[in-house]
Amino acid sequence: MKRVLLLTLTALLATSQAEAKGLKWMDGPPGLPAGAKFAVVSGNPAKDGMFTIRIRMPAGYAVAPHQHPTDEKVSVKSGGPLAYGMGDTVNQASAGSLEKGWHVNLMANMNHWASAAAATEIEVSAMGPFAITYANPKDDPRNK
Repeated sequence: MKRVLLLTLTALLATSQAEAKGLKWMDGPPGLPAGAKFAVVSGNPAKDGMFTIRIRMPAGYAVAPHQHPTDEKVSVKSGGPLAYGMGDTVNQASAGSLEKGWHVNLMANMNHWASAAAATEIEVSAMGPFAITYANPKDDPRNK
């Protein structure tokens, strides 16, 4: 009973801290698929320098194979799991799976993809300015 109370209290405090940061949730940038909500935790993704953002992905959300010019750290904060993989095409059979509390470091200029079967919140830390290039230009939401 004490353990359950402690876990519940810890989860409540973590949620309160995120809300206390005054995160402003908004629609994502045009280079990412519609449907997710984004909040800047620190820095400015549009400028040079380190930034951290949170992304709330609805169930069924996916980002086609793409790359960034800088390394990024992706952490699952709630929900999940987050499926991810490397390469120019999506291959669910060889996907990695990130559960809450885990992260993956993705190297610059390496094509990767991600999808969330269930609602999932992730945190992404990288160097700005944010840029995304799709392996297949047809997958780029800016071209639709």
